[in-house]
Amino acid sequence: MKRIYLLLLALCMAALLPGCENNASPKKMRLVFVGGTPDNYWSIVRLGCDFATRQLSDVDLDFRYLENGTTRAQQELVGALVTNGVDGIAFSPIDPDSQTDFLNKIAANTVLVCADSDAAQSKRQCYIGTDNVNAGAQAAELLKAAMPQGGKIVLFISYSNAQNTKDRIQGLQNGLAGSNIQITEAMVDGAASDIAQKNAEDALAKYPDLVGMACLNGYQGPAVLTAVRHAGKVGQVKIVCFEDYSATLDGIASGDIYGTIVQNPLKIGFETIMSMEKYLRGDKAQFGSGKILIPSQEITKANLADYQAVQKNMLLQTQAAKP
Repeated sequence: MKRIYLLLLALCMAALLPGCENNASPKKMRLVFVGGTPDNYWSIVRLGCDFATRQLSDVDLDFRYLENGTTRAQQELVGALVTNGVDGIAFSPIDPDSQTDFLNKIAANTVLVCADSDAAQSKRQCYIGTDNVNAGAQAAELLKAAMPQGGKIVLFISYSNAQNTKDRIQGLQNGLAGSNIQITEAMVDGAASDIAQKNAEDALAKYPDLVGMACLNGYQGPAVLTAVRHAGKVGQVKIVCFEDYSATLDGIASGDIYGTIVQNPLKIGFETIMSMEKYLRGDKAQFGSGKILIPSQEITKANLADYQAVQKNMLLQTQAAKP
């Protein structure tokens, strides 16, 4: 009798278990986004990532910043995260040529997306970010409008080997071809605003006839503006920037900065997480082309107010979506 009871109990459990398994919620996937060193741009990228995560019920997001902007620090952090087990990881390679083997090892173990800056020779699944050649050409148009007579300019860059830097310089050179604007030097700062300011001070001293400065990374705009103001050369030296840092937009409003090229970091963060989730759930068409390009925009005093109104509305919508 006892044996029959145990057999019936076992059959009931066997019948119940499949039903429990079918009703179980899908396992949450773990996605990681490693941004650059903490600044305004990467904070907005993170906001976009968080916005996407709130719309998805199956994602745990781990967003990290770099404490220092070196390839070694980046690889140590990314490698440790992947070792701990992740379903997908996104980051912006600092030196893709020297990091190709490392990137390929990461791609062999998880879904790898390059966000903000690409590593096209690696086995990454997709690049998500700005068309930086086009963004460089947009910056060239601002420079030509700011300096119709031409003259010498200096470029300020974070990492000379980063693909977004190379692409922006290519776009600048293409856009300036045939003009009287001459690029005299490209000064590297390793993503440090204090070094960017020092570079600007050195450039002003080195080239007394300098008429323009092009900042290819966001934090450089405020740093370069400070140097130009201290040198008493506001208006004499035209400044064109990237990104929409508050000090940069204030400089455009005052006329101290001619214009800036703005990316869409909110959308870059949002699209990265949404696309990775869909890809991991089986929608392989998400990364079919290998690139998801997000348009950039030229901002000058003429359209500054309209741009700020749109950005404020987007931020309010994002905050309103918080649970």
